[in-house]
Amino acid sequence: MSLQSEEDLTCPICQDIFSDPVVLSCSHSFCKACLKDWWKAKRSPECPYCKRRSSRSDPPRNMALRNLCDAFKTEREKRASASSEPLCSQHGEKLKLFCLNHQQPVCVVCRDSRTHTDHRFRPINEAAQEHKEKLQKSLKPLKEKLERLKQIEGSWYQTVEHVKVQVQQTERQIRAEFKKLHHFLQKDEQARMAALKEEEKEKSLKMKEKTEALSKEIVSLSEVIKAAEDELKEGDVSFLQSYKAAVERIQVKRSLLAEPELYSGVLINVVKHLGNLTFSVWSKMKDIVSYTPVILDPNTADPGLILSEDLTSVRAGVAVTLPKNPKRVKFSCSVQASQGFSSGTHSWDVEVKDNSDWELGVLGEDASTAGRSQSRLWRIMFGYGKFTSFSTFDPEIDLPMGKRGCRVRVHLDLDRGVLTFTHPDTNTHIHTFKHTFTHTLFPYFYTENSFPLKVLPVKVSVTVGEP
Repeated sequence: MSLQSEEDLTCPICQDIFSDPVVLSCSHSFCKACLKDWWKAKRSPECPYCKRRSSRSDPPRNMALRNLCDAFKTEREKRASASSEPLCSQHGEKLKLFCLNHQQPVCVVCRDSRTHTDHRFRPINEAAQEHKEKLQKSLKPLKEKLERLKQIEGSWYQTVEHVKVQVQQTERQIRAEFKKLHHFLQKDEQARMAALKEEEKEKSLKMKEKTEALSKEIVSLSEVIKAAEDELKEGDVSFLQSYKAAVERIQVKRSLLAEPELYSGVLINVVKHLGNLTFSVWSKMKDIVSYTPVILDPNTADPGLILSEDLTSVRAGVAVTLPKNPKRVKFSCSVQASQGFSSGTHSWDVEVKDNSDWELGVLGEDASTAGRSQSRLWRIMFGYGKFTSFSTFDPEIDLPMGKRGCRVRVHLDLDRGVLTFTHPDTNTHIHTFKHTFTHTLFPYFYTENSFPLKVLPVKVSVTVGEP
């Protein structure tokens, strides 16, 4: 369509293509909404163009003009879609401006239309650059968040694989420990069965000997009785001739005959074999089992530490890649115990031997110090040939060396607020902390040495108390 046709299809009021046009009796056409707003402002139904008063307050729709406008818009949209550069859907012009009020691209005709009266505009390239910068800025935290989520996802995949490894290692260790117990129980069972069989053999032999002697006595006695009974069958003369000898034989036999007795220990001592059987086995197991008062938690260990399979000793080794774990101790080369203490008295011995770089103590929950979070820690350290002590609430100080031993005893009395370190081998005091402990405390270990720190087991005893 020609430019003249576009002007013919433009509403004189809004300067846009007619939208739902109506026609007045003077033959002038306007958008229905534009005319309605105009009449509200003028308060009289007159033509905005020729000022002639309209005879109708609800003028009829101009359907022919509406069809022409729809056809014009369709054709313009086709031209706009065919063009490599987007065009205004209303006017078919290039979108060279950006309306700051409506936040949309517009053409120069839109700028002068009633829709954008008193609006502010920017050149399209300036607005695009400004909004690209804003979008880039708003995307930055999302990209950072995406990167963190990917890192977390990778860490979680790593955690899943690490869990599988932990399960395999733990299963292997459980089977090994139960194999030891099964071996002990099998040996003990075999020993008890052998003892039962030995007692059976011994007592069966004694009963056999007694039974054989008794059988001989029965045969001898039977022979005497039979001989006497045979003589009773003889005639009177013959009977009387042998009577004296028969009586003497019977008297001799009677003098030798004693009532056989069954000795008291002939039966199996069932009580010895079955009485408190499980308790007896359990009490013997103390020779193959041990109890350690402090067990190290591998989930808290630094990746550069190696824990023993029974989780009682730790040493420095080659660092391995482990998934992130919120339980891991914040201090490098450190590990804490699996169980914490919040009351009572607790003590554990640590074998240090040739380890020349270690720390022992207790670690508590984080505390806020000077506006930052800091772990509550009380520890002594041996390094560079000297002892030092430190706590979250006290500065580090040098300690007298004294006479060293192979063991360090850590004694924690939470009720009295005392933490003491000593050398039990030499009965030498190292250091004592005094503090009002209000949080759960976990035994803490640190080492950068290949010689292990080992928590020593305590003596296991089995006692029987009164019911």
